[in-house]
Amino acid sequence: MTGTSLRLVAHGHTAALRRARFGGTDDGLDEGGLRAALAQAHTDPDRRGHLGVHDTCLSSPAAAARQTADTFGLLPTIETALADCDYGGWSGLSLEEVAGAQPQALHDWLSAPDSAPHGGESVTAVRDRVGGWLDEQLGAGRRIIAVTHPLVIRVAVVHALGLPTATYRQLDVEPLAVVRLTSQGTRWQLRLGAPRAG
Repeated sequence: MTGTSLRLVAHGHTAALRRARFGGTDDGLDEGGLRAALAQAHTDPDRRGHLGVHDTCLSSPAAAARQTADTFGLLPTIETALADCDYGGWSGLSLEEVAGAQPQALHDWLSAPDSAPHGGESVTAVRDRVGGWLDEQLGAGRRIIAVTHPLVIRVAVVHALGLPTATYRQLDVEPLAVVRLTSQGTRWQLRLGAPRAG
């Protein structure tokens, strides 16, 4: 059986990400984010040493994810399952603004993955969405690059390893980070270290 290789790539910095805003602004990479993505692309012009050969590239619908893929010379297909969390009424607000206006709601959201006081998706709902997509890729036998959001990558890793959803809070995913998962068709493995070409 041919294995599946999935590289989850976090999009570069945006103004909203730097200001700790809850989604809602479909902005592209900011100047520093674009510079960092270009620097990685120029360090390894065809990205083979870093991302490896791929059969398909997918992207969140967000401008930042599409722009990150474009900067790396990838031609992504939009995959809605890789979209960021829907933050409902908090969309576009900063963590500080929500903490000032709705401290208990923010506490509930941070402490309970099933909570969605903003009226959008809970973290559990994001995990269900992303996890369903991830399960479909198990036996795909393809080499996939998926450019998406830090939260999406965090819940994808938690789902892939069968961990409690609350564990996502213990994972940090930096902009432009790459997480590699592999599968022979029955379960995912997290692979750490430099991937081989191919």
